[in-house]
Amino acid sequence: MREEKKPVIVWRNIGHLEASDRPSFSTTDCQPLWNSNKRFGASGGSDSDGNGSSFTFACITVVEKRNRKRFAPTPAQLLKHPLSVLALVHREATLFVAAAVSGAVAKTATAPLERIKLLMQTHGARIAQEGAKKSIGFIEAVATIIKVEGVRGLWKGNFPQVIRIIPYSAIQLFAYENFKNFFRGEDDKLSVIGRLAAGACAGMTSTFLTYPLDVLRLRMAVDPGFQTASEIALSMLREEGITSYYSGLGPSLFGIAPYIAVNFCIFDLVKKSFPEEAQRRTQTSLFTALLSASLATLMCYPLDTVRRQMQMKGTPYNTVFDAFAGIWASDGFIGFYRGLLPNFLKNLPSSSIKLTTYDFVKRLVETSENEYQRIIEENREKHNQKFSD
Repeated sequence: MREEKKPVIVWRNIGHLEASDRPSFSTTDCQPLWNSNKRFGASGGSDSDGNGSSFTFACITVVEKRNRKRFAPTPAQLLKHPLSVLALVHREATLFVAAAVSGAVAKTATAPLERIKLLMQTHGARIAQEGAKKSIGFIEAVATIIKVEGVRGLWKGNFPQVIRIIPYSAIQLFAYENFKNFFRGEDDKLSVIGRLAAGACAGMTSTFLTYPLDVLRLRMAVDPGFQTASEIALSMLREEGITSYYSGLGPSLFGIAPYIAVNFCIFDLVKKSFPEEAQRRTQTSLFTALLSASLATLMCYPLDTVRRQMQMKGTPYNTVFDAFAGIWASDGFIGFYRGLLPNFLKNLPSSSIKLTTYDFVKRLVETSENEYQRIIEENREKHNQKFSD
C-alpha cells in the first residue's frame, strides 16, 4: 500500500520583522516583492491610495515530510555496520539494562568487602545482645567469617543484594537522567543546584522502591543463624511484622539523598572540566568516579552507620536521634566511621565500575545513533541522485 504523503508547515521566526495591517499585495511587473529582507511597498512602493505605505515580508515554505523508514538501513547495511543495530533498541531501554548489569557486576565483585563492612558497622548494636567486645577489626572480621562459614561466607547475602541492585542501579541512573531534564532552566541549562536536586531525587526514588531487599540483605550478612533469604523473610514477617522491612527507612532516605547528589554532581562537573577529547577516555571516567565516590562517602558515612544499626533485629534505637546519641555515648566520634576502610575498598571500585560502565554505554549509544543516521543520509543521497539523473 502506497504511503500517503502529507505536507508539513514549518514556522520560523525572522528577526526584526513586524506584522503588517495590509491584507494583500498587488504587483504588475512580476518582480519579487522583497529585497534583502527589507521593507517594501506594493505597486512600486505605494498602496492603492498612493500614500507610500510599506510592509514587512515573511514567507511560508511547504515541504514534503520524508518518512525516516523510507531510507532506513537494509539488513545488509546493518550487517556491514553492526554498531548501528544498537540504535534500533529504544535508548532508555538500553541505558536501563546497562545500569542494571553494571550494578550487579560491581556488587558481586565487592561482596566480601560489603559483608566485612556490615559486621564492623553493626558491631556496636550487638554488644548488649551477645556480650561481644566493644569493637572488631578488619582482619578479625575476615578471620571470623572464614572460620565459622568458610570462604563462601564472604559472599553470604549477595543474592538478595544482586536482586536488589539490578532494579536499584537501573532506577537510580535512569531516574537521574530524567530528573536532570526536569530541573533544567528555561535556557535548557542545568545548574549545580539542579544537579544536586536531581541526584537526591534519584537516590531517594531507588532506595524507597528497593528498601525491603536491602534490609533482608543486612539480616543475612550479620545473622549466622539463617541460611537462606526466604527463612529470614518469613521470620521477620512472623516475629516483627511487615513494618520490619522498612526499619530505618527515614535515615536511609536522609542519607542516600546527599550521597547520590554529591556523587553524581561531582562526577558530572569534574568530567565536564576536562577537554572534550579527554572526556571520551575511559580513564577520565574512572578517575572522576573515584573522586566523586570518595568525597560523597566521607560526607555521608555517619548516616549510613545510623541506618544500619537501626535495621538490626532488637535494635535499641527507635529514632534517628536515639541512634546518634547512642552511638556517640558508646563509641564516640569514631563509632560513626566503623567499617570505613572496607567501605572505601568496596565503594571506590564499585562506584567506579558502575559509573564508568554506564558512561561508556551512553557514549556507545550516541555513536550507534550517529552511525544509523549516517546510513540514512547516504541512502537519501543515493535516492536523490537516482531521480536527478
